[in-house]
Amino acid sequence: MLSRGALTIVDALITGREATPEELTTDTGYTRDHIYQLLDEMIAAGLIHETRRHHNQRVVQITEHPVIEQYRKLTAEFSHVDWPEILTPATMRVCWYLDEPRRITWIADRLGISRQSVHKALSPLKNRAMLSPAGPEYALNDSIQPLLEFIQAVVVHDHQNRARDLAPSTTVEWCDSDRALIRVQERNDTESLYATEEWEVTGLARFEEFGLQFFLAGEPAFWYAPEETLTPAEIVCHTLVLDSGSRRVSYSLLLIESEAINRQELTEVAAWYGLADTVSEMYRYLDEEYKPPSEGKVHLPNRTEYAALKDQYGVV
Repeated sequence: MLSRGALTIVDALITGREATPEELTTDTGYTRDHIYQLLDEMIAAGLIHETRRHHNQRVVQITEHPVIEQYRKLTAEFSHVDWPEILTPATMRVCWYLDEPRRITWIADRLGISRQSVHKALSPLKNRAMLSPAGPEYALNDSIQPLLEFIQAVVVHDHQNRARDLAPSTTVEWCDSDRALIRVQERNDTESLYATEEWEVTGLARFEEFGLQFFLAGEPAFWYAPEETLTPAEIVCHTLVLDSGSRRVSYSLLLIESEAINRQELTEVAAWYGLADTVSEMYRYLDEEYKPPSEGKVHLPNRTEYAALKDQYGVV
């Protein structure tokens, strides 16, 4: 996550000015060593670029990176707010979930932290009337939409930057503040991710371990959530996020049946991915309660074709 120090440097450079490390030391109050460390990290992340003046003096300037552009919009509209003071990494992690009203307990459970930690992270926003309480739930005020867009850009960048250290061809297909689903385009990148413990292969490429082996066009997808166990329900959702065509839906139905995935569990997981309605229709199909395809939104298979597919893979 973008550190407070890095955001302070962005804030100091947001007008487009060039600055030396010594000037940034004066502007921010940070030590010279800390400034050099932050600059090296930000250059590697593509947030700033560096040139050299006479006598090889370093000069830095912000880039047109999506994170920078979103921060520029935020500060242009709310120039009176000291954003580096407010937006700690903890606050940004929590704010990711404030695109709609959510309970503190809900956010705490999702992040694996205490309710007190969530309250502490939100405290700077509460004190500045940036939240919209709705009963026991909180969301960001509609007027502060640029803040949500900035945080979303930061989170996507954070995941993409982490993956691209190993796999330069990475694209982020889905993420939240702590988890990411990515694709890569190059075989070398796939091999690099296979060699790490923090990235797990997911989607259709994971079906093999359940006795369902399919032809995979292109490189497999990978999942980042180091503190969690990847479940069949998650694998189904990743498969559908990556491709919701009829073949992937058919394969997902096979996994649901072969592993007897609990409907409530899968429905709850699917809600995180915006797939709750899709999963509901899939279970109705399995219960033979599904309406004709013209009335549904999911590309469900012809029943005869699906019966043949089940027979082919020995799914009872």
